[in-house]
Amino acid sequence: MSLPKLSELIEYVRQTLCGRDHLDPAQTPFFGAPIYRGTRITGVVYHVEGPRLLQTSALWTADENRILFYDSTGQRFHETRLLESPDIREALPRYAA
Repeated sequence: MSLPKLSELIEYVRQTLCGRDHLDPAQTPFFGAPIYRGTRITGVVYHVEGPRLLQTSALWTADENRILFYDSTGQRFHETRLLESPDIREALPRYAA
């Protein structure tokens, strides 16, 4: 799959996470936080929060060009290999403190 823009990657992740539990993406809280290895950002973890403490997550690992999706029990339910992805540095301004 090719997701060259950060906005496309985020939308794909949001739709996939919400679709897993039949949640409305427009009404579901969606969060993202960078993952660092030392001082270098290497990925972003995303999650949605649904009713009854439901929380599904996705991990975008830029070094491996893939997105791993996990359900609320921690079980991996999907993996997307990226042929093209945004430069991880594009995510920095979005998650800067």
